[in-house]
Amino acid sequence: PAGLEPLSRMRQVVATNMVKSVQTSVNTFTAIEVDFEAVERVRSAHKAAFKAANGRSLTYLPFVVRAVLDAVKALPIVNSSLLLEDKQRIIHPHFNIGIAVDLDGEGLVVPVIKGADNLRLSGIAAKVFELADGARAGTLGIDDYSGSTFSITNNGAHGSFVTSAIINLPNTAILSTDGVSKRPTVVTSSSGDDFIAIHHLGMLGFTWDHRAFDGAIAGQFLARVRDNLETWAWEQELL
Repeated sequence: PAGLEPLSRMRQVVATNMVKSVQTSVNTFTAIEVDFEAVERVRSAHKAAFKAANGRSLTYLPFVVRAVLDAVKALPIVNSSLLLEDKQRIIHPHFNIGIAVDLDGEGLVVPVIKGADNLRLSGIAAKVFELADGARAGTLGIDDYSGSTFSITNNGAHGSFVTSAIINLPNTAILSTDGVSKRPTVVTSSSGDDFIAIHHLGMLGFTWDHRAFDGAIAGQFLARVRDNLETWAWEQELL
């Protein structure tokens, strides 16, 4: 029939994995708003030098990855996998962050930043570029896609407001980053006065397996990621 076309092998694999995740894990969703103004100021100040040195733009994603790593270390249960048939779970001692990469609409793959906690912000950014380029060029090996303990998907480039992602098994959680835009917000001054300011705001979505942990952990995790992004001395991370 007109318009009928076969599914690509990649599309079939993505479909199978997504259905397996939904049928296996209890995908539960929550979100939090983040004021990215501190990140944006550092990003704007360094973007020209960063692009000259790396040939690529400094996006929000490396900042999010860095903030997530601290939160995962503080709440290691988020960095886990379930072995329900053995009535056990694994709290991973290593921090391997899977980054979802879109292959021009043909499907999603999730290459992994191994030992991400050993990298500073610039190192994380370089690794994100390397893995994304390799995934799109088809030059990554099986090892580059294996061993993730936590995943992040970045839909923000398309201006989305909030995304409910599906967990990348055997992880028990995935964070989604969405569009950052200028919006009015209430800011409290050092003297305690409130005023309206235009800041760069965005949403972070968190899908987590309710079998592995509960809402209190999810809330603490998101709050820590938000606080990291809003309050860290990001200038030091680029040195």
